[in-house]
Amino acid sequence: MTTPTDDQIETLGAALDTFVRRFKLADAVRADKPLNEVDTQTLLYVRDHPACGPTDVARFLAVPVTTISSATDRLAKRGLLERRRVEGDRRAVALGLSDAGTAHLAAYEEAHRDLYRFMLQRLSPAERDSFISMIAKIAYNED
Repeated sequence: MTTPTDDQIETLGAALDTFVRRFKLADAVRADKPLNEVDTQTLLYVRDHPACGPTDVARFLAVPVTTISSATDRLAKRGLLERRRVEGDRRAVALGLSDAGTAHLAAYEEAHRDLYRFMLQRLSPAERDSFISMIAKIAYNED
């Protein structure tokens, strides 16, 4: 494998900056205040791991537990997340989505599917397969 050139790095950087700026609008089209990335990822993790604890979320996201504590506070105040005490261990907390949290994630995911559809429609079927393959190769590379 060869090393990318400075020109390639600059071109990729500019394209990704434009890409993020242009397509970050998925959350902006929502009527309510968008969540920050940690809050969104917390909701997604809790949805996929019902009754998990804050430590589980922090470990998965590779952030300090205090960061998840703040996130769960914000999410609970917005009515998107519920915290329940665990029977037998009054210090433990089990996290779950509220109905509003479930609805928020459904709208979030639908907005992103629409965005992905919009992006892929600009490509031919062969280009789509190639683009998805390359993105997956970069995303899941485990060097």
